[in-house]
Amino acid sequence: MELSEEILSRVEKLQAKYAVMGQDLVSYLDGLLYADYLTYWDYIHLDTLLSLQNPRTSFPDEEIFIMYHQITELYFKLSLHELEQIASTENPDIKFLNTRIKRVNRYFANLTHSFEVMVDGMDRDQFLKFRMSLLPASGFQSAQYRMIEIYATDFIHLIDKDHRQQFEDNPGSLTEQFNYIYWKAGATELATGKKTLTLEQFERKYSSELINLAQNNVKRNLYFKYRLLEQNGEDTSILKESLRELDVLVNVNWPLSHYKSAVRYLQKDPEDIKATGGTNWQKYLPPRFQKRIFYPGLWSLEEIENWGKGWVEEALGL
Repeated sequence: MELSEEILSRVEKLQAKYAVMGQDLVSYLDGLLYADYLTYWDYIHLDTLLSLQNPRTSFPDEEIFIMYHQITELYFKLSLHELEQIASTENPDIKFLNTRIKRVNRYFANLTHSFEVMVDGMDRDQFLKFRMSLLPASGFQSAQYRMIEIYATDFIHLIDKDHRQQFEDNPGSLTEQFNYIYWKAGATELATGKKTLTLEQFERKYSSELINLAQNNVKRNLYFKYRLLEQNGEDTSILKESLRELDVLVNVNWPLSHYKSAVRYLQKDPEDIKATGGTNWQKYLPPRFQKRIFYPGLWSLEEIENWGKGWVEEALGL
């Protein structure tokens, strides 16, 4: 069979490519010849993926709980893929930033909308039983979610609102600030102030990694890069809209989807049921208590004061 000019041209280019590396093209062609055809299931490791659901009980709906959380972590990884590109790119332009922010927004929009899949897909009685076998594990222990927060904004905005002012006046070190990060209060016993085992486990595994990430992103986080463009006099109105959407998706819609689920599964008179891991979901999840806002400079004082209120009134009928 006579080879076309197009194929011969490709072969010559491949030969030149491997010659630069001191490699033999024929050997690579042999490797291509002997290799098996790629299949979909091998490419995405489907068999492995489908084997990663290992319930701790015999309740059927526990498998739904596992799979949904695995899907959530994959969406978090997709978000981090975009945020890491932003952090590692020096002087990104508005188009580059906006494209990646909108991708993250789509991921979190999908997460928020899909939460009903788990909420409506699990039997409440089954959940209240199998959840007892999960202690002290909790979705609170998602390190990827914490990484998303660190990539998204200045670390000061992740400090508990009751301690934020003291660090704005006297920043100190990031290690000191980390001791007052907002989410620690969500896994601390209110009566004694003692850390739950859930929090102790998480800190042992991830504290150093998260502090290092925060230190490396002081001048690489998304809010910092947005402000650089603004200071350079560029029209950042498109970015502002995307960042406001990101703020609402991550800091209002996502935690309140969890809150709505907790109300359905854990709220019970006369006493609310504790979440897995003992997290204080009543105080930890509602945005109006946390006032966690990535981009405070993009919101009015009134919007900040009523942070999350509209969602609660609409979703919970308050």
